[in-house]
Amino acid sequence: MAIKEMTAKEITQKVLNNEKLFILDVRNESDFNDWKIEGGAVEIINMPYFELLEGVDGILDQLPKDQEILVVCAKESSSKFVGEQLVEAGLEDVSYLQGGMKSWSEHLEPVKIGDLKDGGAIYQFVRIGKGCLSYLIESDGEAMIIDSNRMTEPYELFVKEKGLKVKHLADTHLHADHISGGRKLAEIFDAEYYLPPKDATEVTFEYNKLEEGNDLTVGNTTIKVQPIYSPGHTIGSTSFIVDDQYLLTGDILFVKSIGRPDLAGKAEDWVSDLRDTLYSKYKELSDDLVVLPAHFSKVEELGEDGSVKANLGDLYKENSGLNVEDEGEFRKLVTENLPPQPNAYQEIRETNMGKINPETEEQREMEIGPNRCAVKG
Repeated sequence: MAIKEMTAKEITQKVLNNEKLFILDVRNESDFNDWKIEGGAVEIINMPYFELLEGVDGILDQLPKDQEILVVCAKESSSKFVGEQLVEAGLEDVSYLQGGMKSWSEHLEPVKIGDLKDGGAIYQFVRIGKGCLSYLIESDGEAMIIDSNRMTEPYELFVKEKGLKVKHLADTHLHADHISGGRKLAEIFDAEYYLPPKDATEVTFEYNKLEEGNDLTVGNTTIKVQPIYSPGHTIGSTSFIVDDQYLLTGDILFVKSIGRPDLAGKAEDWVSDLRDTLYSKYKELSDDLVVLPAHFSKVEELGEDGSVKANLGDLYKENSGLNVEDEGEFRKLVTENLPPQPNAYQEIRETNMGKINPETEEQREMEIGPNRCAVKG
């Protein structure tokens, strides 16, 4: 028997289908504790690679004999080495993750969210290993992409398969946890790129302003993307209402939490803006709107179809971040109850401003790890 290869896409399908998966993660304990593959039917143990250099006999009793074992490491080579040892030890069904956790971090899975009233549809691109969510709205042969990731190929392939003409690219805000693909895709598709002007005071490139009242049309004139200025996570954070059905909230509101306001070191300054957006502006919108955030924190937030979404009315009943009556308690929640800053967040912000232009491999390193855009619940 030989060790087999498993792709990030194959693992994604297993996670989304709730298939049993046993993982041996051979990264360092700190890296494992910070970020790992998760799923409802995933069983995972951590045993650092350096502890297995002399052999795998010591962990054989922790591994299943009648189930496939997936060995995972950062880049691939260590997992192949350990996996081959497991095969030599007599285990028959052993695989390794192609490209390691780097490939897991970069995989995008397109999921259809729903149809638009006058034709067309909206799709969510789920970056399951990073928790990033981006969107493609298509109507009458035209498309708009919102909060795209730096990996442009999945969007290019999707657009080609659908025969679409991309008209607009937009970011709801200046991202600090991942590098945007918006400008690059705008060049590839010869499309317009939009950014909230209050988030763009330091950018080094030309852009179109996302401003409330300046609707963007995609395809049929009855299908509009309507920017709604909603500061809080960043001072320029902008939401979209699409087709009077969908509310794209960026990093302002998530399914299980709310956006943290401190990624530019302005938590105390922006907390009142965040509260005003969540407790006033969004409160005025229809409860029937389907909330589509730019991130999720845990795989449990994914629905059966692999998408992340919720009705706005339901979130006002169930999301604890929307039910803090006392303003002082709310301020405490979003300024004191915060996870660590995202990895390399300042360098990511500067990349998205156009101030620095790291090589591809450096960009991959900058993004490794989970997103940390939400207040802890």
